[in-house]
Amino acid sequence: MSVLEMKVPSPGESISEVEIAEWMVDDGDYVEKDQTIAEVDSDKATLELPAEEAGIITLKAEVGDVVEVGQIVCLIDTSAEKPEGFQSAQKESISEDKSQEAPKETKQQEPIVQSDSYASGHPSVAAKKMIEENELAAELIQGSGKDGRITKGDVMTALRSGAARTDRQSESKKMSMLRRKIASRLVAVKNETAMLTTFNEVDMKPIMDLRKQFKDEFKEKYEVGLGFMSFFTKACTESLLEFPEVNSMIDGDHMVSYNYADIGIAVSSPKGLMVPVLRNAEKMNLLEIESTIKYLATKARDGKISLDEITGGTFTITNGGVFGSMLSTPIINPPQSAILGMHNIVERPTVVNGKVEIRPIMYLALSYDHRIIDGKDSVGFLVNVKEILENPIEKIFNSKDPKEVLFNY
Repeated sequence: MSVLEMKVPSPGESISEVEIAEWMVDDGDYVEKDQTIAEVDSDKATLELPAEEAGIITLKAEVGDVVEVGQIVCLIDTSAEKPEGFQSAQKESISEDKSQEAPKETKQQEPIVQSDSYASGHPSVAAKKMIEENELAAELIQGSGKDGRITKGDVMTALRSGAARTDRQSESKKMSMLRRKIASRLVAVKNETAMLTTFNEVDMKPIMDLRKQFKDEFKEKYEVGLGFMSFFTKACTESLLEFPEVNSMIDGDHMVSYNYADIGIAVSSPKGLMVPVLRNAEKMNLLEIESTIKYLATKARDGKISLDEITGGTFTITNGGVFGSMLSTPIINPPQSAILGMHNIVERPTVVNGKVEIRPIMYLALSYDHRIIDGKDSVGFLVNVKEILENPIEKIFNSKDPKEVLFNY
């Protein structure tokens, strides 16, 4: 018998351990070479583990186990013959399982230990009726009547406290390694940076008018939407060139600045928040930005994004507006020094040329590390973003006909 020991490969620099998120095969299954046999969580992303050879597999780690890089996680008997009529029966991905399987019942809360003061007798007729109507647990109601009999007043007290309800449930599950890493990084940012947030508002009417005019034709020609994110990305890359301090990081006692803009776009995925990076976004046009964001966001949500695609970045944009957020103070994505928060668009009264008009307004928030970014630079950056978005034909299309630019990429 020839046995191959499969070890955890290194997912990337600085990663020393991973967590078994899901076995895609069962112990004793026959697997083919390059078949995905497991998904593992690192502190940065979920990665697939392919079989190195074909054969019968023996699992050496369980779901939830944290294993070191280089540790043996399974054995493959490469001398085993393929079963007759064998078909690869790889389990579906975690995201598909979650969307298709029936909701699992949550574990019901353990009953509170009954003390001597709780009723050992029967409820009164009126109390019994109330208990049944409200689906309460009689054994959790303290009786104040004779010999511990439960009265109507006792049931009313239990209703107010909610302690005797039978539908109160709870569930406990271990956080993924990615979620635990996100949690520790967020706490570290709050503790280790001098983070401040400055705010401004943007009249979105010019951008919305452009999108309304060209989005259908744009989608038909390029098969990708003309969204807000491409305009915001362009506005940020232009502003980062004007205010390089915002595009800088701290390295020991040095400040490192960049002449390029690698923009991270925060994406919500089944595994938690991920930030795919648009490399050299300052050189991209609106179509390239939209196409790249769509490509990376889809990979992130499907759990197929690579480590290289979510590492690095010099500045981040996060859009809480898609969830209905009006205003927030986004947390910096370390080691970056600033992050722009977008929010929902709401019609508000505003003064235009001395007259009050109803305009679609978005609040913007820029969180920044005050250790290297001064107030004038943070405010200047955000004002510049506002001016670009409110004057897109001049600032983004260089005073050219938008249609001519958009449809000649």
